[in-house]
Amino acid sequence: MRRSSRKPHRSLPTLGCLAVSLIAALALWQPLQAQEATPANSPANAVVSAPADAQALSGEAAGQVTGVRVSSTPDRARLIVDLSRTTEFAIATLADPERIAIDVRMGGVNVPDLPEVAGEGLVRGFEISQLDVDRVRTLLSLSGPAQVQQAYVLDAVADQPARLVVDIIPDTPAAFATRAAAHLAASQAVLAAETGPEPVLALGEPSTEPGAAVPVAVPSSDVRPLVIIDPGHGGIDNGATAPSGVHEKAIVLGYAKQLRDLLVDSGRFDVALTREDDIYLRLEERVAIARQNKADLFISLHADSFQQPEIRGASVYTRDERATDVLDRVLAESENKRDIIAGFAMPEMTPQVVDILVDLMRREMRRQSYVAAQAIVHQLEPSVTLRRFPVRQADFFVLQAPDVPSVLVELGFLSNADDIQNLLTDGWRDRVVDALARGIAHYFDELETGADATVASQQR
Repeated sequence: MRRSSRKPHRSLPTLGCLAVSLIAALALWQPLQAQEATPANSPANAVVSAPADAQALSGEAAGQVTGVRVSSTPDRARLIVDLSRTTEFAIATLADPERIAIDVRMGGVNVPDLPEVAGEGLVRGFEISQLDVDRVRTLLSLSGPAQVQQAYVLDAVADQPARLVVDIIPDTPAAFATRAAAHLAASQAVLAAETGPEPVLALGEPSTEPGAAVPVAVPSSDVRPLVIIDPGHGGIDNGATAPSGVHEKAIVLGYAKQLRDLLVDSGRFDVALTREDDIYLRLEERVAIARQNKADLFISLHADSFQQPEIRGASVYTRDERATDVLDRVLAESENKRDIIAGFAMPEMTPQVVDILVDLMRREMRRQSYVAAQAIVHQLEPSVTLRRFPVRQADFFVLQAPDVPSVLVELGFLSNADDIQNLLTDGWRDRVVDALARGIAHYFDELETGADATVASQQR
């Protein structure tokens, strides 16, 4: 096993408010104060009509917002805006009342009926309006102070449209008020400057690169979490095979290498692969690599198959001796029967002490594994097709390390035509790998801040 660690070139998101340099004032296209008023009779979720001239000039060529949805809990909220093409966006904080406004360069809104906010929490309601011939705003009404955790645009790939994803977390009243005042002052300054039809942004350019998120500050300490990525199968073990003849072992190795490079380039992690070539490793060898190197997270990548070709989508597994359903048991048994299950050597202790220590260790690893799975699924959700109930449990052998948080990611099914096409597409791989990297980064952020307490309690 070779551990990879080098200087950062690409960035991953981190928890906390977006860096000011990447949050543009809404003066990108029009001053904030000129658009704060909304119709008095607008419902919590409403499509506000554009002016007549804007409607006449807008169209597919200018781009369309084709869908908007918001999910909300007391701890976090997510806005997903489906787009007919990738575009620029800008975000600002508004006070009295507390709101967050998100603008995109789009020529129209093609959303007949907005859904209600899914869940109750940070976001009470939202509306969408076309403010100009090339600007559409989504306005989130907040239940309290909140901040943008991360925001990024995804390219359209296969059956997934281009999307703007905005994640929101709670904030302090003081920080919210300071940020709202700064954004308002910035837009007023731009208005006063009267620099022309394309004013200079007071707070920096918005993110335009698909998948771009907040740069992470490289930790000053040399101690970095070790993430071990396990590309499933290899060598004489091909894993699942698609009708075209492509093997699971080759697909997941490509995903694993790209994920390793992205994590290493962030400067936040040391990363190693259980295999870097087409070699065979027994299941216990994979687990031993994670344990012997004291990995902080073990993530195994797979792309399986099933006898029902309509089954598709990604999912993330944690270990449980009781499989979630029949498919989970079949998948776990097909992986585990490849090797003879070997027990772990234990120190010389009384049986009672051993039982207590093992139980405590497994409880903590189960908790951390669940938090990791939740964080990864939360980042995969806007990017790829997921299975129903995407956080699942099964008795996969590679998840049996009692002292390493471990998850197994099923990227999709080689028995499903749509999944096969996606898994072999470069753009799709970029989407998946970016989402996995964001999920891993957020998992470690949650461990550091203790933000996983609520999530972990939900599994008990």
